Amino acid sequence: MKPKICEISVDPVKVANGEVDDDGRSRRTGTVWTASAHIITAIVGSGVLSLAWGLAQLGWIIGIATLVIFSGISLYTSGLLAECYRAPNSVKRNYTYRDAVKNYLGGRKYKALGLVQYTLLCGAMVGYTITASISMVAISKSNCYHKEGHKAPCKYSYNPYMMALGIVEILLSQIPNFHKLSWLSTIAASMSFSYAGIGMGLSFAKIVSGHGEKTTLTGVEIGLDLTAADKTWRIFQAIGNMAFACSYAAILIEIQDTLKSSPPEQEVMKKANTIATFTATTLYLMCGCLGYAALGNHAQGNILTGFGFYEPFWLIDLANFFIVVHLLGAYQVLAQPVFGVVESWAGNRWPKSKFINDEHHLGIGKNNSKFSVNFFRLIWRTAFVAMATLISMAFPFFNEVLAFLGAIAYWPMTVYFPMEMYIVRKEIKRGTICWFGLHLVNLVCLLAALAAGCGSIQGVNQALHTYKLFKFTQ
Repeated sequence: MKPKICEISVDPVKVANGEVDDDGRSRRTGTVWTASAHIITAIVGSGVLSLAWGLAQLGWIIGIATLVIFSGISLYTSGLLAECYRAPNSVKRNYTYRDAVKNYLGGRKYKALGLVQYTLLCGAMVGYTITASISMVAISKSNCYHKEGHKAPCKYSYNPYMMALGIVEILLSQIPNFHKLSWLSTIAASMSFSYAGIGMGLSFAKIVSGHGEKTTLTGVEIGLDLTAADKTWRIFQAIGNMAFACSYAAILIEIQDTLKSSPPEQEVMKKANTIATFTATTLYLMCGCLGYAALGNHAQGNILTGFGFYEPFWLIDLANFFIVVHLLGAYQVLAQPVFGVVESWAGNRWPKSKFINDEHHLGIGKNNSKFSVNFFRLIWRTAFVAMATLISMAFPFFNEVLAFLGAIAYWPMTVYFPMEMYIVRKEIKRGTICWFGLHLVNLVCLLAALAAGCGSIQGVNQALHTYKLFKFTQ
């Protein structure tokens, strides 16, 4: 089956003058560095702080090997996916991941991919709201303990913080598209290095002071506090966390669509993949290994909380502030594909509607800077963010649900679809060495995803026992 190719009618004068790209759309200006920033913002989330916990479950050897293997798989399959941005020997572009699957693999898989992709992205936005509110509460608790004493009853509801985050996200969501998001991604990416650096610094200080906790080659040992079954569930969860931490395929094509057409987008995207993956993996290894060496087998899900809420309180506050800023940006990186698919559908469905399609340009500030407002975009994005915030407040255990969604989505989005499209694109014949190699990697990742899914189900089951609607305090 060969990919479908559509003819494109473009004014050659506008292309020559640099007004538009070869597909008639506004000139793309993305570079390897902006693409790298987008990727780092998407994958280096606050989950980097949980890698010490993951190493504590798997141990030094298996933990490090698992992280490196999944990073390598993610880099390889991302390269395959980058190849699928343009149809062979054509100027036809695939603007989204769904477009690529539709053109290479057909309608049924296109629908399946859309369901998985947008469910995962919407779920991640809810999870980011919860995680950011946890960091905001951590700041309030740290300041409370510092002011009132370590025995003060410092407890806070998460709901006001989630509402505040929702308001900020509503404002940021008016950024029209990925092409206008580079500045926010750059800020968010720098924040991820900052809070991870603080976590590593605190870990290093504890290690060199001689107060590092006990670590083992096989991780947490089975005993009175841990049964063999619990150990197995934790191993599955740790594998899932590491696999999901290395994946960003859900937005790769959308990021690639921001790149300038020269040099070729697939070459630039592969360089961005390499830069971002190498950077993220190095950060993961340093943060996970230093955190595990410092906190040992008792490492918590967030290494920052492993050092308490007390002193140095200002440093803990700063790290949590960086987490909040990073997640504000990461939320928008994940939201843009969701916003884009709905707005594209509405524009095609009602092409003559002024409410949906017209842009109203406004002058802002002394320099009369131009800012465009679209009424449909304003209302629909506001309603979407408000709904995501409401779900965050109603279901505070959603991070456990997100772990399950991530486990389900990892294999098809990061491995299966990129490999299947690459096989079609390169016309790889069944039964060849290359074909068998691709499917062997496919099978290994499927088994890892199934194991992670089982572990996350256990996490959801435990969270349901303490669940209270709209009541999330700490």
